[in-house]
Amino acid sequence: MLLALTCLASLAASGPRVTSDSPQVVRQGSGARGDSLVAPQRLVRAVRATKPAASNATSSDAPWPSADRVTGFVQRDPNEGTAPSESTVVWVGYDDAALYVVARMYDSHPDSIVGRLGRRDAVTNSDQFTVFIDPYHDRRSGYYFGVDAAGTLSDGTLYNDDWNDATWDGVWEGKATRDSLGWVAEFRIPYSQLRFIQRAEYVWGINFRRDIARKNERDYLTYTPKNGSGFVSRFPDLVGIERVTPPPRVEIMPYTTGKAEFAPRTVGNPFSTASTLSPGVGGDARIGLGPNLTLNATVNPDFGQVEVDPAVVNLSDVETFFQEKRPFFIEGSSIFDFGHGGANNYWGFNWGGPQFFYSRRIGRTPQGTVPEGANSDSSYADVPAGAHILGALKLTGKVGSSWNVGALSALTARETASIDTSGVLFQKEVEPLAYYGVFRAQKEFPEGRRGFGFMSTVAARGFRDPSLRDDVNSSSFALGADGWTFLDHEKDWVLTGWAGATRVNGDAARITTVQENSLHYFQRPDALHTRVDSSATSLDGWAARLYLNKQKGDWYSNSAIGVLSPGFDVDDVGFFFRSGIVNAHIGAGHQWTKTSRTFRYAELGGALFRSYDWDGNITWSGVYHFGDFQLLNYHWFKWDFAYNPWTVNNRRTRGGPLTLNPPGYQVDLGWQSDTRRPVVFNVSWGTYQAPSDRNWYFTPSVDLRPKSNVLVSLGPSLSHELTPVQYIDTYTDNLATATFEHRYVFGTLSQTQLSASIRLNWTYSPTLSLQLYAQPLISAGRYADFKEVARPRSYDFTIYGRDAGTITRTSDGTYVVHPVTGNATDSLTFSDPNFNLVSLRGNAVLRWEYGPGSTIYLVWTQTRSDNQNIGDFQFGPSISRMLSARADNIFLIKLTYWWNP
Repeated sequence: MLLALTCLASLAASGPRVTSDSPQVVRQGSGARGDSLVAPQRLVRAVRATKPAASNATSSDAPWPSADRVTGFVQRDPNEGTAPSESTVVWVGYDDAALYVVARMYDSHPDSIVGRLGRRDAVTNSDQFTVFIDPYHDRRSGYYFGVDAAGTLSDGTLYNDDWNDATWDGVWEGKATRDSLGWVAEFRIPYSQLRFIQRAEYVWGINFRRDIARKNERDYLTYTPKNGSGFVSRFPDLVGIERVTPPPRVEIMPYTTGKAEFAPRTVGNPFSTASTLSPGVGGDARIGLGPNLTLNATVNPDFGQVEVDPAVVNLSDVETFFQEKRPFFIEGSSIFDFGHGGANNYWGFNWGGPQFFYSRRIGRTPQGTVPEGANSDSSYADVPAGAHILGALKLTGKVGSSWNVGALSALTARETASIDTSGVLFQKEVEPLAYYGVFRAQKEFPEGRRGFGFMSTVAARGFRDPSLRDDVNSSSFALGADGWTFLDHEKDWVLTGWAGATRVNGDAARITTVQENSLHYFQRPDALHTRVDSSATSLDGWAARLYLNKQKGDWYSNSAIGVLSPGFDVDDVGFFFRSGIVNAHIGAGHQWTKTSRTFRYAELGGALFRSYDWDGNITWSGVYHFGDFQLLNYHWFKWDFAYNPWTVNNRRTRGGPLTLNPPGYQVDLGWQSDTRRPVVFNVSWGTYQAPSDRNWYFTPSVDLRPKSNVLVSLGPSLSHELTPVQYIDTYTDNLATATFEHRYVFGTLSQTQLSASIRLNWTYSPTLSLQLYAQPLISAGRYADFKEVARPRSYDFTIYGRDAGTITRTSDGTYVVHPVTGNATDSLTFSDPNFNLVSLRGNAVLRWEYGPGSTIYLVWTQTRSDNQNIGDFQFGPSISRMLSARADNIFLIKLTYWWNP
């Protein structure tokens, strides 16, 4: 069951909330007091480099003749607006091929410099130097490039003025050198990795940041105050670059793979083989179309090096959301972010806003059904794990001077399942040939004061088997527009919003299924404004959301109202939780950004929230409070509290009548130790208490660094949930007149779950690393007190064997309820729903970047699981079952080569 808040205010920004570990450190709000601490903008001048940068640069020895010394850094953390504790000097040069940056970090105690080696983009909490560049000079977007004192590289893109995206990996050079004065960072950033418009003379935006790990200090050339807003818009101008022509941007990355799969044979299953060997070839390409656009292409992509998804036990009617991990789709994915421009923070309370593009839909598990009884003693089915991606194209960049555009097209193959029924072998189509298309455009007006954009998605399928039309939509379309405008000159207040419409097409049987699925529940018998139309061959809907934020100053506010019509559906290409909802909240908070005698930072806030269904029923409501503070010793403490009064539940019966949610409250607490230490602890605990759901969780974790190049992370999680009304099934009974001729059966579920996330990152050099990941899971659930809904719009249930009839359990694990009506011959049966699932998933990835952009992967992936009809949580026996369960192993070698002709 969902907890009191599906999206907590301080944790549920729809956009990426930047943390103190990000290359760009920004929180919401800014205000005159904070802005007054920022050094005024100035020029940074680049000189033409006549020779490669020298790593022995000193305060009096510039790497190039006449190079300007860039100094004047200002401390943002921990003491905002003060002088840095150590001095920094930067020089910027260029030639016809690349931009060069050399930074000398003086240190009075060079033996205390922290250099922890990690894989690219790893957050190592080391001394680091980062270069931020805005080559379009639009004051809203750009790139960042970082090098830490151990030589670990990091890079990514900047967008929406305040946010960053670490998914982009450029091909550039960076190195770190230590000496008796401190350390030096050197950067060579080829123009081929940047996008800019050709001119005789260039003006870009540029900024620098230095991290001093042992002091938790971050120094910027120009920084955003802690109560401020806007980052890229504050950059000083980079001038002096002349007579540079953007080079042709062509990068081709072919790959070859060899895969071996080993799994124990299943007796009698003709499709079960002990081993399978499969080679593969494919390739990716990045092609610059002029200086502003980049075309990314992939043919027969392989994602064998991607970390496995964790195992989950989902007993709700809401689909589990998995993060995208495939490189082609995550790189530059921020261009397809919809509805989040302008503001730097978005709260949501039980909103579950739609994501118009969810790239995990491309290559998803086949949606077609196989004959009932497949994989029984007499029938077996071999179903592909996912639809094969034949190819994909992605175009991103700028059109004109102010339009950001992105387009993605992908084609997935027709997939067929092999089925053997009592020795008779036949084929059945389970996924049609499918095309997915996404287009995004956004126009930004001067100084980012307003913007406007739109987004469209399409899915179209070609069927060979007509029966598959009952299982899969034939096509779907979505179109949305979004924008923002600042309401005052200081850009304190911003109004943002979006609106969209959708259409899903299919045959009558398919659209009837869509209307009745968990996203819509049109079949609810007591619904006033929705009814199933069994003759419909399409479903239309619309949605909108409007936000008003005050995001500068010590006081800030965050409010929103949103609507999802009953027919709205982006699920073919996107992701969302439910339709037919009206949701709103009003919230505010205050932050203390100046170090006091007790804490370095503190924040308090709260909100009122409410949701309605399409009939006007209040489906969720409450009050929410949150707070956090950092002590002088850099320990963080966080908490939140929510109270929910009586509300109406239109989902508990899975398409049946309304019931009620009793009042409840939620509490969450968190603590994090000083991240500078080699051992870092995190502890989270929370509970929700209501008659309909009593649960708690406890999640401690620890990060260990026994050596500067080794990170061990252990994050166990223990939870328990007592749910008196866990849904089991719905049964038709013409005599159940009080509940619309259906019986909605529930049980009291006591579920205990123990899992862990275990990681070992061993980095031998900035280009060679070993990553190990394992996720063990034990989840046990015991059901009791089986019951049915007594009457609609209540929290009243009839318990079998106590309030009505008798209930018995047969030897084959079937429950029989008799009688369930006044008719003595009536009975109701259902299988024992108890479960005890054990699972172990993990992989090992050895990654060697043997040349710029060229990589070899050696991968081992193992999955094993076992499920028994045991409701008790048994740690020892469960571990034994986990280790003895059949294991599926995959061994993969993948070789990629980066070619820049």
